[in-house]
Amino acid sequence: METNNILVKSIGKHSVHKFDLIENYVKSWSQKLMNNQFCSELVFIDCMCNCGEYICDGKQVLGTPVRIANLLRNVSFQYPHKKISLYFNDIDGNKINYLSKLLPANTRNFSIHLSANDGNEMIENLGRRLFGKKSIHYLLVYDPFEATIDWQAIKPFLNQWGEVIINHMVSDSVRAVKMAKSEEAIEKYEKTYQCSIEELIPFGSDKSAYEKRVSQIIKNLRFNEQDYYVASFPFFNSKNAIVYDLIFCTSNFIGFKLFKECAWKVFGGHSSNKKTYGNEIQYTLDFENNDIKIFEDSYCYSIHNIVDYIYENFKDKGKVPLKKVWEYVDMHPIFSTANFKTIIKNELKNEYDLTVCKSYIIFGKES
Repeated sequence: METNNILVKSIGKHSVHKFDLIENYVKSWSQKLMNNQFCSELVFIDCMCNCGEYICDGKQVLGTPVRIANLLRNVSFQYPHKKISLYFNDIDGNKINYLSKLLPANTRNFSIHLSANDGNEMIENLGRRLFGKKSIHYLLVYDPFEATIDWQAIKPFLNQWGEVIINHMVSDSVRAVKMAKSEEAIEKYEKTYQCSIEELIPFGSDKSAYEKRVSQIIKNLRFNEQDYYVASFPFFNSKNAIVYDLIFCTSNFIGFKLFKECAWKVFGGHSSNKKTYGNEIQYTLDFENNDIKIFEDSYCYSIHNIVDYIYENFKDKGKVPLKKVWEYVDMHPIFSTANFKTIIKNELKNEYDLTVCKSYIIFGKES
């Protein structure tokens, strides 16, 4: 395929992992909803989609819009009585023109809508057309190239029956907030984090502070107290420096579990692509509790950490049904039990000398 050297940019493997995660999630997400009698239409929105093609290690890599378009077009053939609509937007019209040549053709029940506008204006307009239609289920991908988030544009999507994926460019904030001098830069960060620059300066290079602030904003934007689930996964570049967090938001618990499952699958049994150099199998001494634990890295958890998490919560609870154990882990914003249940049970048995049966585990003395 002939490429345009001006539009087609080189990317790192962390970006490919992001494409893989979104594609894997949509593959499962679409099947579940197509089989739902209350869903008549799927809507996928990428309001900052780029040109759809990249170069990684000298090889062509297709981006999110092309992958999702091909995937959902095939899904539309399996469910001819249901509708699938895709909305791709980029502020650069040249990128949209290039993308249009990579996309499949529309069919009777499958349509792609392209636009070259400001992404925030695009989703504001689209939101007004979609909302109130309960049979339409959407997934919005909000993927800016820097720490720029328009919460008012996203807010309606956080309060409807659907999913939102936000790319939080925390590396931009860590690097530049403390140096922000111009009115434009200050306004950008104040808008993104919904507080004054004076309140942001103390965050310094503390990534977790920015992450917690974004999580709090999402909670504050909710209209009601209905259960809402937020998962977050960091992505690291080749130098092992964090680039962004991919934040998944939903009121659907099944979707929440599914996204976490896809993330751990893409990262090969970890919670990120960070290189740990074998530390995840190292033991650390917990003098306070007179215990030995597996090394814990909150930016790259391993299955060992899930095992520790389970044991710490249930260690004095005696006989506990396995269903209760899995439900406890499933509520965690990062941990997943999917595909790991057998491994988890074996490690609980071997590392903590627990009695593990078919339907329950005995933690300590049975009560």
